[in-house]
Amino acid sequence: MEFIVEKIGMSRTIDINSAPVTLLKVIETKVCEVREDGKALVTYNSSKKINKSIEGQQAKYGVTKEFNKFMTIEVAAGTEAGDLDMSVLSSAQIVKTSLNSKGRGFQGGVKRHGFSGAPESHGHRMGRRTGSIGNCEWPGRVMKGKKMPGHMGNAKVTVKNDIVSFDSENGILVLKGSIPGHNGARGLVRIVK
Repeated sequence: MEFIVEKIGMSRTIDINSAPVTLLKVIETKVCEVREDGKALVTYNSSKKINKSIEGQQAKYGVTKEFNKFMTIEVAAGTEAGDLDMSVLSSAQIVKTSLNSKGRGFQGGVKRHGFSGAPESHGHRMGRRTGSIGNCEWPGRVMKGKKMPGHMGNAKVTVKNDIVSFDSENGILVLKGSIPGHNGARGLVRIVK
C-alpha cells in the first residue's frame, strides 16, 4: 500500500539512544476509482494550476476544487472510493520511501564521482580536470558508462527506513534515518512490513 508524503525535515529523538529521524507529512488523499490490478486513481492538493481537463476530472469524480492533482498508486485490497485509510501506518514497521534527490546541476568528476584530481603544486596545471579518457589503438573509443562530468542529482531514489512513530491526528510519519530530497519535496511511501 502506498501513500503520498511531503518531507518536512530532519530532527532527533530525545532518548538515551538518540537517533536522527526524518519527519514526513502524509498528504490527505481521496480515492477516485479502484482498478482490478490493485491500483487506484487518487487525487490530492497541489500547487498545480487548474485547467479544463482537471476541472473535467474533478466533476467526473465529484471532488472539491482543492483536489487538483491526479495519480495512480497501489492500494490495499477492499479499498473503495473516498478517503484513503491511513490507520495502517500505525501498525507498520518498515517502509520504502521514493523521492527525487536534490539537484546539483552540472558537476565535475571530483564532486560527482570522488576523483582525487591532480597535484596542485610544483607547476602542475591539471587541477580538478578529468584528464585523458580514451584508450589505445583498440577499441579506439570512449567506453559507455565512463565516469565523467555531467548532470548530478534530481533522480528518483528509494530508501528503506524503520518507522519510529505515526501521529494519525496530524498525519506526521517519523522515520529513522535520512530520506533523499529537499524539505517540501513530495514522493511515495510504500509499506514493506
